[in-house]
Amino acid sequence: MTGLIKLELTRALRNRKFLFFSVLYPSIIFLLVAGQGGADATVGGTGLGLPTYMMVSMASFGALTAVLMGNSERIAKERESGWVRQLRLTALPGRGYVLAKTASAAVVSLPSIVVVFLVAASVKHVRLDAWQWAALTGAIWAGSLVFAALGVAIGYLASGDAVRPITMITYFGLSILGGLWMPTSTFPHWLQEIARWLPTHAYAALGRAIEQSRAPHLQDVAVLVAFFVLFAGGAAWLYRKDTLKA
Repeated sequence: MTGLIKLELTRALRNRKFLFFSVLYPSIIFLLVAGQGGADATVGGTGLGLPTYMMVSMASFGALTAVLMGNSERIAKERESGWVRQLRLTALPGRGYVLAKTASAAVVSLPSIVVVFLVAASVKHVRLDAWQWAALTGAIWAGSLVFAALGVAIGYLASGDAVRPITMITYFGLSILGGLWMPTSTFPHWLQEIARWLPTHAYAALGRAIEQSRAPHLQDVAVLVAFFVLFAGGAAWLYRKDTLKA
Protein backbone atom coordinates (compact mmCIF):
# COMPACT_ATOMS: atom_id res chain seq x y z
CA MET A 1 0.00 0.00 0.00
CA THR A 2 2.92 2.33 0.70
CA GLY A 3 4.07 1.97 -2.88
CA LEU A 4 0.62 2.89 -4.17
CA ILE A 5 0.52 5.98 -1.95
CA LYS A 6 3.91 7.11 -3.32
CA LEU A 7 2.65 6.56 -6.87
CA GLU A 8 -0.50 8.58 -6.20
CA LEU A 9 1.50 11.45 -4.71
CA THR A 10 3.90 11.50 -7.65
CA ARG A 11 1.04 11.63 -10.13
CA ALA A 12 -0.72 14.42 -8.24
CA LEU A 13 2.41 16.55 -7.91
CA ARG A 14 3.09 16.25 -11.65
CA ASN A 15 -0.39 17.53 -12.50
CA ARG A 16 0.14 21.29 -12.80
CA LYS A 17 -3.53 22.07 -13.42
CA PHE A 18 -4.51 20.17 -10.29
CA LEU A 19 -1.84 21.93 -8.23
CA PHE A 20 -2.98 25.34 -9.46
CA PHE A 21 -6.63 24.80 -8.55
CA SER A 22 -5.93 23.10 -5.23
CA VAL A 23 -2.99 25.21 -3.99
CA LEU A 24 -2.98 28.64 -5.68
CA TYR A 25 -6.63 29.17 -6.67
CA PRO A 26 -7.96 29.38 -3.06
CA SER A 27 -5.32 31.98 -2.16
CA ILE A 28 -6.29 34.09 -5.17
CA ILE A 29 -9.97 34.01 -4.20
CA PHE A 30 -9.01 34.85 -0.62
CA LEU A 31 -7.18 38.00 -1.75
CA LEU A 32 -10.10 39.05 -3.97
CA VAL A 33 -12.75 38.59 -1.27
CA ALA A 34 -10.71 39.81 1.71
CA GLY A 35 -9.71 42.91 -0.23
CA GLN A 36 -13.33 44.05 -0.55
CA GLY A 37 -13.56 45.13 3.10
CA GLY A 38 -11.73 47.83 4.97
CA ALA A 39 -9.08 47.24 7.58
CA ASP A 40 -11.73 47.18 10.35
CA ALA A 41 -14.37 45.21 8.45
CA THR A 42 -15.88 42.40 10.51
CA VAL A 43 -18.33 39.63 9.73
CA GLY A 44 -21.55 40.08 11.63
CA GLY A 45 -22.18 37.75 14.54
CA THR A 46 -18.61 36.42 14.72
CA GLY A 47 -16.46 39.32 15.86
CA LEU A 48 -13.85 38.21 13.32
CA GLY A 49 -12.30 40.50 10.76
CA LEU A 50 -13.13 39.71 7.14
CA PRO A 51 -9.58 38.48 6.30
CA THR A 52 -9.49 36.24 9.38
CA TYR A 53 -12.95 34.85 8.64
CA MET A 54 -12.25 34.21 4.95
CA MET A 55 -8.85 32.67 5.67
CA VAL A 56 -10.53 29.63 7.23
CA SER A 57 -13.10 29.52 4.43
CA MET A 58 -10.47 29.49 1.69
CA ALA A 59 -8.17 27.05 3.49
CA SER A 60 -11.15 24.72 3.82
CA PHE A 61 -12.06 25.33 0.18
CA GLY A 62 -8.51 24.50 -0.93
CA ALA A 63 -8.48 21.25 1.04
CA LEU A 64 -11.91 20.39 -0.36
CA THR A 65 -10.62 20.98 -3.89
CA ALA A 66 -7.59 18.76 -3.37
CA VAL A 67 -9.38 15.76 -1.89
CA LEU A 68 -12.68 15.86 -3.78
CA MET A 69 -11.64 16.87 -7.30
CA GLY A 70 -8.48 14.78 -7.21
CA ASN A 71 -10.08 11.56 -5.98
CA SER A 72 -13.34 11.35 -7.90
CA GLU A 73 -12.12 11.93 -11.45
CA ARG A 74 -8.96 9.87 -11.05
CA ILE A 75 -10.82 6.84 -9.68
CA ALA A 76 -13.48 6.95 -12.40
CA LYS A 77 -10.82 7.08 -15.11
CA GLU A 78 -8.84 4.26 -13.51
CA ARG A 79 -11.93 2.09 -13.45
CA GLU A 80 -12.52 2.71 -17.15
CA SER A 81 -8.90 2.10 -18.11
CA GLY A 82 -8.78 -1.21 -16.23
CA TRP A 83 -6.15 -0.06 -13.71
CA VAL A 84 -8.39 -0.89 -10.75
CA ARG A 85 -9.04 -4.34 -12.20
CA GLN A 86 -5.29 -4.93 -12.45
CA LEU A 87 -4.78 -3.88 -8.83
CA ARG A 88 -7.36 -6.43 -7.75
CA LEU A 89 -5.11 -9.15 -9.20
CA THR A 90 -2.34 -8.15 -6.79
CA ALA A 91 -2.10 -8.80 -3.05
CA LEU A 92 -3.44 -5.29 -2.34
CA PRO A 93 -6.75 -5.60 -0.43
CA GLY A 94 -9.70 -3.44 -1.37
CA ARG A 95 -9.46 -1.40 1.81
CA GLY A 96 -5.78 -0.76 0.96
CA TYR A 97 -6.77 0.85 -2.34
CA VAL A 98 -9.37 3.07 -0.69
CA LEU A 99 -6.98 4.00 2.15
CA ALA A 100 -4.19 4.80 -0.33
CA LYS A 101 -6.48 7.14 -2.26
CA THR A 102 -7.65 8.86 0.90
CA ALA A 103 -4.16 9.17 2.39
CA SER A 104 -2.57 10.56 -0.77
CA ALA A 105 -5.37 13.11 -1.16
CA ALA A 106 -4.95 14.21 2.46
CA VAL A 107 -1.21 14.75 1.97
CA VAL A 108 -1.79 16.86 -1.13
CA SER A 109 -4.39 18.97 0.70
CA LEU A 110 -1.86 20.18 3.29
CA PRO A 111 -0.02 22.63 0.96
CA SER A 112 -3.31 24.28 -0.01
CA ILE A 113 -4.03 24.99 3.66
CA VAL A 114 -0.53 26.26 4.45
CA VAL A 115 -0.34 28.54 1.39
CA VAL A 116 -3.63 30.27 2.30
CA PHE A 117 -2.34 30.80 5.85
CA LEU A 118 0.95 32.24 4.59
CA VAL A 119 -0.82 34.64 2.21
CA ALA A 120 -3.26 35.72 4.93
CA ALA A 121 -0.46 36.37 7.42
CA SER A 122 1.92 38.12 5.03
CA VAL A 123 -0.48 40.10 2.82
CA LYS A 124 -3.52 40.69 5.04
CA HIS A 125 -1.62 40.68 8.35
CA VAL A 126 -3.80 38.06 10.03
CA ARG A 127 -2.38 37.45 13.50
CA LEU A 128 -3.15 34.46 15.72
CA ASP A 129 -1.40 32.70 18.58
CA ALA A 130 0.96 29.85 17.75
CA TRP A 131 -1.43 27.24 19.18
CA GLN A 132 -4.23 28.59 17.00
CA TRP A 133 -2.18 28.24 13.81
CA ALA A 134 -1.27 24.67 14.76
CA ALA A 135 -4.84 23.77 15.77
CA LEU A 136 -6.27 25.33 12.60
CA THR A 137 -3.91 23.34 10.41
CA GLY A 138 -4.70 20.10 12.20
CA ALA A 139 -8.47 20.63 12.27
CA ILE A 140 -8.80 21.61 8.61
CA TRP A 141 -6.43 18.87 7.48
CA ALA A 142 -8.22 16.17 9.50
CA GLY A 143 -11.63 17.44 8.45
CA SER A 144 -10.70 17.08 4.78
CA LEU A 145 -10.91 13.28 5.22
CA VAL A 146 -14.70 13.65 5.18
CA PHE A 147 -14.55 14.97 1.62
CA ALA A 148 -11.80 12.56 0.60
CA ALA A 149 -14.27 9.76 1.38
CA LEU A 150 -16.91 11.57 -0.67
CA GLY A 151 -14.46 11.77 -3.59
CA VAL A 152 -13.89 8.01 -3.45
CA ALA A 153 -17.66 7.39 -3.38
CA ILE A 154 -18.29 9.62 -6.41
CA GLY A 155 -15.42 7.96 -8.27
CA TYR A 156 -17.13 4.58 -7.89
CA LEU A 157 -20.62 5.95 -8.47
CA ALA A 158 -20.06 7.73 -11.79
CA SER A 159 -18.56 6.73 -15.13
CA GLY A 160 -15.64 8.55 -16.72
CA ASP A 161 -17.94 10.82 -18.76
CA ALA A 162 -20.36 11.62 -15.96
CA VAL A 163 -17.93 12.03 -13.07
CA ARG A 164 -16.83 15.59 -13.88
CA PRO A 165 -20.29 17.23 -13.98
CA ILE A 166 -21.39 15.30 -10.88
CA THR A 167 -18.23 16.32 -9.04
CA MET A 168 -18.50 19.95 -10.11
CA ILE A 169 -22.13 20.25 -9.04
CA THR A 170 -21.29 18.67 -5.68
CA TYR A 171 -18.12 20.75 -5.31
CA PHE A 172 -19.64 24.15 -6.02
CA GLY A 173 -22.92 23.34 -4.28
CA LEU A 174 -21.21 22.37 -1.02
CA SER A 175 -18.77 25.30 -1.26
CA ILE A 176 -21.34 28.01 -1.90
CA LEU A 177 -24.22 26.74 0.25
CA GLY A 178 -21.82 25.81 3.05
CA GLY A 179 -20.60 29.41 3.27
CA LEU A 180 -17.03 28.94 2.00
CA TRP A 181 -17.33 31.66 -0.63
CA MET A 182 -19.43 34.11 1.36
CA PRO A 183 -20.70 34.33 4.95
CA THR A 184 -23.95 32.45 5.47
CA SER A 185 -25.20 35.48 7.42
CA THR A 186 -25.85 37.07 4.01
CA PHE A 187 -28.23 34.22 3.07
CA PRO A 188 -32.01 34.31 3.54
CA HIS A 189 -33.08 32.78 6.84
CA TRP A 190 -34.44 29.59 5.28
CA LEU A 191 -31.16 29.04 3.42
CA GLN A 192 -29.14 29.64 6.59
CA GLU A 193 -31.10 26.81 8.25
CA ILE A 194 -30.18 24.46 5.41
CA ALA A 195 -26.53 25.55 5.46
CA ARG A 196 -26.22 24.68 9.18
CA TRP A 197 -26.58 20.99 8.33
CA LEU A 198 -24.09 20.85 5.47
CA PRO A 199 -20.65 19.30 6.09
CA THR A 200 -18.82 22.27 4.57
CA HIS A 201 -20.50 24.67 6.97
CA ALA A 202 -19.55 22.49 9.95
CA TYR A 203 -16.05 22.07 8.52
CA ALA A 204 -15.35 25.80 8.39
CA ALA A 205 -17.09 26.34 11.74
CA LEU A 206 -14.42 24.22 13.45
CA GLY A 207 -11.72 26.59 12.26
CA ARG A 208 -13.65 29.70 13.23
CA ALA A 209 -14.17 28.32 16.73
CA ILE A 210 -10.40 28.00 17.05
CA GLU A 211 -9.96 31.60 15.84
CA GLN A 212 -12.42 32.71 18.51
CA SER A 213 -10.56 30.67 21.18
CA ARG A 214 -13.60 28.58 22.04
CA ALA A 215 -14.63 24.95 21.79
CA PRO A 216 -16.47 23.89 18.62
CA HIS A 217 -20.21 23.37 18.73
CA LEU A 218 -21.20 19.75 19.28
CA GLN A 219 -23.60 20.01 16.35
CA ASP A 220 -20.75 20.81 13.98
CA VAL A 221 -18.69 17.86 15.22
CA ALA A 222 -21.71 15.56 14.98
CA VAL A 223 -22.48 16.70 11.43
CA LEU A 224 -18.92 15.99 10.29
CA VAL A 225 -18.82 12.58 11.97
CA ALA A 226 -22.19 11.63 10.50
CA PHE A 227 -21.20 12.64 6.98
CA PHE A 228 -17.86 10.86 7.27
CA VAL A 229 -19.62 7.64 8.25
CA LEU A 230 -22.10 8.14 5.40
CA PHE A 231 -19.47 8.89 2.75
CA ALA A 232 -17.01 6.22 3.90
CA GLY A 233 -19.76 3.62 4.15
CA GLY A 234 -21.03 4.57 0.72
CA ALA A 235 -17.54 4.35 -0.75
CA ALA A 236 -17.02 0.89 0.76
CA TRP A 237 -20.38 -0.36 -0.53
CA LEU A 238 -19.77 1.02 -4.03
CA TYR A 239 -16.30 -0.54 -4.09
CA ARG A 240 -17.70 -3.96 -3.22
CA LYS A 241 -20.45 -3.53 -5.81
CA ASP A 242 -17.87 -2.59 -8.45
CA THR A 243 -15.78 -5.64 -7.47
CA LEU A 244 -18.72 -7.97 -8.02
CA LYS A 245 -19.31 -6.49 -11.48
CA ALA A 246 -15.64 -7.05 -12.38
